[in-house]
This record gives sequence, C-alpha cells and structure tokens, in this order.
Amino acid sequence: MRHRVAVTGCGAVSALGNSVQELTESLRAARSGVRLVATEPTTPPAVAGFPLLERAYAEMSAADRALFDPVTRYAVHAAEEALSQSGLLLSHPHGHRAAVYLGTAMGGAYSAEEAYRDILLYGTAPKPLAVLCAMSNAPAAHLSIRHGLHGPNYTFSVACASSAVAIGEAFHAIRDGRIECALAGGSEACVTTGVLRAWQAMRILASVDPKAAGEACKPFAQDRSGLVLGEGAAIVVLERLAAAAERGAPVLCELLGYGSTADSSHICIPSSEGQTAAMLSALEDACVSPADISYINAHGTGTRIGDLTESRAIRDAFGVHASILATSSTKSAHGHLLGAAGALEFVASLAALRAGFLPATLHLQLPDPQCDLNHVALVPREVVRAHTFMSNSFAFGGSNAVLIARIDAR
Repeated sequence: MRHRVAVTGCGAVSALGNSVQELTESLRAARSGVRLVATEPTTPPAVAGFPLLERAYAEMSAADRALFDPVTRYAVHAAEEALSQSGLLLSHPHGHRAAVYLGTAMGGAYSAEEAYRDILLYGTAPKPLAVLCAMSNAPAAHLSIRHGLHGPNYTFSVACASSAVAIGEAFHAIRDGRIECALAGGSEACVTTGVLRAWQAMRILASVDPKAAGEACKPFAQDRSGLVLGEGAAIVVLERLAAAAERGAPVLCELLGYGSTADSSHICIPSSEGQTAAMLSALEDACVSPADISYINAHGTGTRIGDLTESRAIRDAFGVHASILATSSTKSAHGHLLGAAGALEFVASLAALRAGFLPATLHLQLPDPQCDLNHVALVPREVVRAHTFMSNSFAFGGSNAVLIARIDAR
C-alpha cells in the first residue's frame, strides 16, 4: 500500500528573513537579500545572502553555542518553526517511526576553517569540540536529539541537490510505509573566507558592483555573470496525509513526485539530457502530465552554461507547454544555498503559491534569447489558480533532483 504524503509544517531562515512569513513577504515585495561580504584585504570583493539570527543566537544556552556551528543553528531555527506550525510532536510520540532526512554540501565549514586557522596560522590547538561542530551530520543529529526522533537519521551530501534529495527520499520512505513522519530539508553555512576564495578561483561567481550589490544574481539574463552564494536553512514536516487529516493538522501541500538522475558525463558541466530525465521521472512518479504543472522554480543559478542547459532541458521535458509554463529562479533574491537550495526553493514556491502569487526572477531586465521560457520577471505574478508546482535542483557531480507538489490535496 502506498500512502499519500502531506507537508504539515515548514520553516525557513535565509537572507530574506528568519521565518516563512518573512520569506513570503520579501518575495512578494521583490526584495533582494544579497549584500556585500566583509572580506579580508587580500580577498576580492564579493556578495552573498546572509540570514540575520543574532537574537536567536543570543538566546541559546552556553552549551548550544559551544556545539552549534552556524549550519546547525540555521537547521534548529527552521525545524522549530516547522514543528510549531505542524504540531506533530504535540499529538503523540512516533518513536522509531519518526526520522530526520537532512542535506548539506559543506557541513560545518566555519568550525573547520576556524580549526585550520588555529593550527596553521596561530600554531595553537583547535577547540576541543571542533570535530563535533564541523561534522556534516551534526545538524541532523541535533534535530534528532532535541526532538526525540528515534527513527532513521540521514545526512545527504549531493552538492546543490542535497536538500531536494533529502525531501524526496523522506517522501518515498513515508509513501512506502517505512516511516510515519520526518523532518526533511537542508542547511548551509558556507561563506567563509576559505570557501569564498575557492569559489572565486573557479571564476563562476557573479561580478560585483558595490553600488548595486543586491542585483548581482541575474538568472536567465543576457548580462548574467555568475552565481551568488547564500546561507540559511529550510525544513518541512512530512507525514502521511491520512494521519494529518485524522489529527486535524494543517495540510500545506501534498508531495506528489520525486525524480533523481545522474548525468554521468562531467563533474561540473551539466547535461540537459540528465536534467530532462529527472523532470520526466518526477512527472511519472507523480502520475501527472506536463500540462498539469503550473509553475517551475528553476535551479537557475545565473551561470552562462547552467541557465542555458536548464532552459533546454525544460523545453525537452515539457514540449509546447514550456511556452506557457511560468518559470522563475528565487536565487536572484536569496543567493545559492548549495546543499540547502532545493529545500528553500521548495518552501518559497509553496509559500508563494499559497499566498496567491508566483515569485519573480529579479534583475531580469533583458532575458537571454536562448533561455526562451515564460519567465516571471522582475516582479511577482498574481495568480488565481496555480496548484501544482515543480522545484528543480541540479548539482556539481551531475546529480539531478526534482520535486513535484500540489497545493490543494484533493
């Protein structure tokens, strides 16, 4: 027996705000959260999207502050919002049938870099808890410990597809009856000096105009110059739809499908064939046709080859429907959260559609003619009826993950 799966709670922290409500308001206002990064004198200028969680950090216990790298702080904050909305753990304990599926690409990058700096620059020993702070599974472990979730505890590290894979795998586990419910999503805190310099060395970060820092990320635009890094987390509560209805929980959407493929062609050059296959796989898994999809939140990083490849893949997957299928990339507003990107963009899509609008690709003044999609450009588009959406996540290494959800659980 296959169970239908509902999202009953969601939480988010990003450059667009410290809650899903703030995220939604920022998207509706077409606000950019990207700003200049305070870099060292030897580091070229850069921009990124940062959450502002100073108050939440100050309210943490001393023990938590010692153990929590920013990647864990973000995850804990988003999870608490999601659980509060869902009320899942207030109804009854789920024991070994409640799981955590979390994605991250870089793990505790701040703690790792601090340890290396202590050793190599200052010649001192790193702090005793450095390993526990830096390990990639720390956010998932802390969520399990804090909320008494005794089921599977998984950390997925699939570069920019990590959190989409986490949500998709949790969805399949609940649908197939292996678990009852899960916290699923991703967290990323990666804009350290070392990581930033490494990305700059690849020459794929957006060029920086200090007078217009917030406009650096321009997915699908003819004058796009690269991606912008971001930090934050997004987490959803997944459970069986029947169980949610039984306890009167809010059903924010129903997860319908998940597709995952590998390009198996190049470590950093994407394949439109692999991306098309992931979208078609998700459509088949969801038992919906291309014409049923109302909106795509594209991976849309703002790189030359990435946006062009995804545009071709959408055309190949949707055929003539691609010309009327509304498409946008919210990375233009909050930056690229790497391992948390898929989860944040899924939550952004869900929240916007429930609020009656499609989020825009900001700064898309002049679309690239080769990225010939139905772009939601510059400002949000109000919609009366847009129920089923797709969220794309495509990663270095050639990993592709696609999620499909429906707002009204019929």
